[in-house]
This record gives sequence, structure tokens and C-alpha cells, in this order.
Amino acid sequence: MSDKCSIKMKVTTENWPIDGSFTIARGSRTQASVVVVTLMSTDEVKHIGKGECVPYVRYGESVESVCRQLNDILPLVEQGLTKEQLQNKMPAGAARNALDCAYWDIEAKTSNISVSNKIGIKETKPLTTAYTISLDTPRNMAEQTDKHKDRDLLKIKLGGDGDHERMMAVREVAPNAGLILDANEAWPESQLQNYLDIAANIKAVLVEQPLRADEDDKLKHIERSVVICADESVHTREGLEKLKSRYDCINIKLDKTGGLTEALKMFEEARALNFSIMVGCMVGTSLAMAPAVLLAQNADFVDLDGPLLLAKDRENGLTYPSSLVTPPSSSLWG
Repeated sequence: MSDKCSIKMKVTTENWPIDGSFTIARGSRTQASVVVVTLMSTDEVKHIGKGECVPYVRYGESVESVCRQLNDILPLVEQGLTKEQLQNKMPAGAARNALDCAYWDIEAKTSNISVSNKIGIKETKPLTTAYTISLDTPRNMAEQTDKHKDRDLLKIKLGGDGDHERMMAVREVAPNAGLILDANEAWPESQLQNYLDIAANIKAVLVEQPLRADEDDKLKHIERSVVICADESVHTREGLEKLKSRYDCINIKLDKTGGLTEALKMFEEARALNFSIMVGCMVGTSLAMAPAVLLAQNADFVDLDGPLLLAKDRENGLTYPSSLVTPPSSSLWG
């Protein structure tokens, strides 16, 4: 942004009802609670930039704690803090994500240069995204899956006991779909090899975070014939080298990296280390997904179905034709 352009910042919270419920190994919820940062330029031409984050209890966050972080840094933002300076002023996490993405948005609107152009994407394209099937009994998960069996890619939430039956039930009703199996740290080490063998037998394309993050060193010695992806075990570039002996793939989420700025650098470093890359999300609206869709343009796996899990999305949201997610319009973000 121009040095002559000053900005005001506003922090708001929103609750978006989920269509039914969303259940993983750690629990279930019926709404997505998000925090939105709005940056407003105060020069002659008014511009507004927005960013959305989803605080996550697993990482010690709450709506209240994220709002406190953002309100604490608000004076610095209004005094001229830059996006680059922000990276050292706030830790990686949901709060920095919302503010970082709001900076990207307002800079694009102020300069009239899209974020995709700024990050070197010549032409954005629709991407095949996973659709998530919540954790439940094998029978209920099969019924959920049957409604979406014609999608190209499904993400199946697992929870430990009973996962053999869940995997088999889902594969039976969706014989042609690519399957991502997401244990969210719930598999016991005693069942790890067995579950990985089952995943290979049903031709899953990916197994995500099978063990707890503080136990994943055990993956170094496991035989695998299916790609294993880190989620809870990876947040930023820090530690990527160590994970190379444990994982084949990493899941980059903006709420973990603390925004698009760090995510872009993480993507580049992960590629240099020969990781496959998934770009994923928390359950949020299209505003949260928009920057991730740009990040995911060259990813191996895309899991950006957050708005599809909501009862309704915000105006000018992303569109999801068939199994695809389309890039954001300028009226939404970037």
C-alpha cells in the first residue's frame, strides 16, 4: 500500500450454522464461529479489504483469544504496520491469518492488481476439491457417502475403533471416488499398520494425520503403500525438514500458517523438500477459502469444501460446480 494511505481496522465475529453437524474424532459442532478483519483506507479513494479466520481449540485458540490478539495489534496497524512487519509482530495462527489476508485484499484493491497476479499466477483455474463425510457409525457414513458418491474426491473422517468397518462401508457405496482418510490423530499405534493396510486395499489416495502429533516419530519405521499426510503435525516452514522422514505430504492451512504470506513460502519450501502438498481448510465461509484457492492452484490435493458444509454461505461466495471449486471473484476477495 502507498505510504500516504492510512487505514482503519475493525474486528467482528460471526456464527454460521452448519448444515446438520460436523463431527471428527475430537468432537462435533453445529456452527462455524469465525472472526473477520476489515481494513478500510482513509485516503480520498475508499477501499475495503477483508480476511476471515476460524479459531481452533486444538491449537489453544478461541474466538475471544483471537479477538484479543487482533485488538492488541490494532493500534500498530492504524499507525502503518505493513504486511511484512506483521509476520514478526504476531505468531502464526488464526488471528494473523485474518489480518494478513485482509492486507492482501486491500492491497489488491488499492493497486488494482489482483492477488493472483501479485503471486505470479497467470491464469487461475477451477480445482477438484474433496467433500467431507463426517465421522459416524459405518451405516450412517455409508448413507452420507451415498449422497455424494459421484464426486471425484471424498474426505472421510475417522475416529479409531470401528474404522475398518467405516472404511469398507464408504468404499462399497463409492467404488470410483478418490478417498482421503482423515484420522485427526485418532489411530492407536497398535492398529496403525493394520489400518494403513486396509487403506491401501481400498485404494485410498491419502491417509491424513493417523497418529498424535507428539507420537508421529513412529511413522519413520512404518511400511506404507499409501501416501501419509501431516496436518496437526505441521503449521509453518519451521520443522518441515524433520517431518520428511515421517510424512510424504503436508496439509497447508492458512489458519495454521498465519496467512497467505507464510503459506506461499511454506509451499515453496515443501516443494523443494519433495513433499506432496494438500491445501486444506477449517469449516468457514468463502471469504476464508478464497486465498486458499489461489494457493492451491498447483497443489496435489485440494480440500476447500468449507462453504458446502454450511447451511448458507456469504454473498458473492465461491461456486462449486460438480466436484470443482472456482477461483474467487473480485467482489469476494483479492
